[in-house]
Amino acid sequence: MARTDQERSAQDGSEQGGSEQERTQRSDHAPDLSMRGGRPTHGMTVAKSKPKNTFGTIRRIWSYIRPYRAGMAAVFLFTLVSTVLSLIAPYLLGSAVDDYIIPGDYKGLAGLCAVLLSVYAGTALFAWLQQHVMVKVSQLSIQDMRRDIFARLQLLPLRFFDSKTHGELMSRTTNDIENVSGTLNQSVTQLIASILSLIGSLGIMLYLNLWLTLLSMVTIPLVMLFTKTVAGRTRKYFSKQQANLGELNGFIEETVSGQKVVQIYRRERHAGEQFDAYNKKLTEASIQAQIYAGTVGPVMNVLNNVSFALIAAVGGYMAFQDWTTVGIVVAFLNYSKQFQRPLNDLANQFNLVQSAVAGAERVFEIMDTESEYENEEPMQDAGRLRGEVVFDRVSFSYKEDVTVLNDVSLTASPGQTIALVGPTGAGKTTIINLLTRFYEIDSGSITLDGMDIRLLDKDSLRRKLGIVLQEAYVFSASIRENIRYGRTDATDEEIEVAAKLANAHDFIMKLPEGYDTMLVSGGSNLSQGQRQLLTIARAVLADPVILILDEATSSIDTRTEMHIQSAMRTLMQGRTSFVIAHRLSTIREADEILVMHQGGIAERGSHEQLLAKRGFYYDLYNSQFKLPG
Repeated sequence: MARTDQERSAQDGSEQGGSEQERTQRSDHAPDLSMRGGRPTHGMTVAKSKPKNTFGTIRRIWSYIRPYRAGMAAVFLFTLVSTVLSLIAPYLLGSAVDDYIIPGDYKGLAGLCAVLLSVYAGTALFAWLQQHVMVKVSQLSIQDMRRDIFARLQLLPLRFFDSKTHGELMSRTTNDIENVSGTLNQSVTQLIASILSLIGSLGIMLYLNLWLTLLSMVTIPLVMLFTKTVAGRTRKYFSKQQANLGELNGFIEETVSGQKVVQIYRRERHAGEQFDAYNKKLTEASIQAQIYAGTVGPVMNVLNNVSFALIAAVGGYMAFQDWTTVGIVVAFLNYSKQFQRPLNDLANQFNLVQSAVAGAERVFEIMDTESEYENEEPMQDAGRLRGEVVFDRVSFSYKEDVTVLNDVSLTASPGQTIALVGPTGAGKTTIINLLTRFYEIDSGSITLDGMDIRLLDKDSLRRKLGIVLQEAYVFSASIRENIRYGRTDATDEEIEVAAKLANAHDFIMKLPEGYDTMLVSGGSNLSQGQRQLLTIARAVLADPVILILDEATSSIDTRTEMHIQSAMRTLMQGRTSFVIAHRLSTIREADEILVMHQGGIAERGSHEQLLAKRGFYYDLYNSQFKLPG
């Protein structure tokens, strides 16, 4: 790779991609403003191989805990002390029976009770300490995991987002990670305590009485067989449950975003039926997962009670025959519980681990997806550019055997304005996607000042491009920060100059807090035209060599369009510009108009030349403005 992942960042322009038919299926994915300026601040601690089994995924989760080894050492120490104290208590109870209760030494019994009370208090104190430290360790580990998956999302190619709903991605970055977080909080300390308690109890039981120890282990093979059988099924159903939850979240996100359309077309009942279908699938998978997981507790209790009854009966008989003491039997019964309890806990925790592993695998699947920067040869910097763009016999397909562009050639000289017109799906936006290297061409070449863009560093290339999209996307930040998004070192004065050039300054100053006015999600406290003026100001401030205007005035009224057209003319001065427009009135002054049709260039020329041909462009124009003759 030319650079490591942490040296890359997603650019603002990478929010759009796909053919015009496909891009409507994706909403904008906004990077966090804390990453502006370009690069994720932390490295990607992501292994390259995908997890294929439980233990592989657990090892990978451990890689996130490893940086906090000191905390884990403290957790282990506190757990060890707590476990040792809990193991001392039953021995003291047995001693109380044999050494004090049966002989009638009640004064000594009172002293032993004080010691026993101190042991129980110490057990509780160290259990609290280990839980307190483990919460910090687990939350810091999950923080790193969230950071890595978000950073990876910024680096993924648009093809990835074409195949995933945003609801599903949200589910993976929230629900699945929270599933792992809950398991780390609860299960890690429990597993450590269970293993230590299991070993300690077994050792003391062997010391007290070999035969009773062997008797208490009769049910262990049954426990292991049962746990193995249940684990295989719960893993499958927990994975299915997480997948169905992602589908449900995706549907909810899509429906809530399009609620106006749902109500306008009276599709509430149909949406409810679809929701019920997704909800039913999730419920069925959850029931199956929880039923299998829920069988563990009752079955383990039955096996524990059987073991306890056997020990009580045999132990009582051995004490009656003077083969052991009553105190040892009492202690042994307590140790048998401490021996069986870890087995129960391990079985129960195994189910939680299975659920967490299912979620972690979905998270790591995203982290393992190849970014658009991987496997690149060392790239060259774009350097200073004049802005000459040449497409030479370019062909491209989003999907195999479905050609979107076929043998397209065009030339844009420095400072020239090229307009792209044509019906929906003709390939206009695809040309822009290829120029920005959101997608790679199948054949042909695209050069920038004579340099093949496939040899240019993507970040360097995109810094030379400015894009104003049809959907004017703004972030939940101040107006000042939204304009500064494309150039983080800009001063407040430069921001105001850019806003004035974009005809945005006047409306900004009328807002309650001017440039410091905070925008809500999606900028809904501004009009569509105001948001578009902000994106133009953002592009002005970025000072690109090549400007791309993608349907920038298609969603606004005529009066607002006049302001935006004036701002765009200012922005386009001295820059090579590509303008995509359905309103043909907006591109009359273009130096060359390319008429796209069925993946090729059907006609090219100036506005007057194309009208004179009375061909495809003439028909398009005539459909919007009735021409004589």
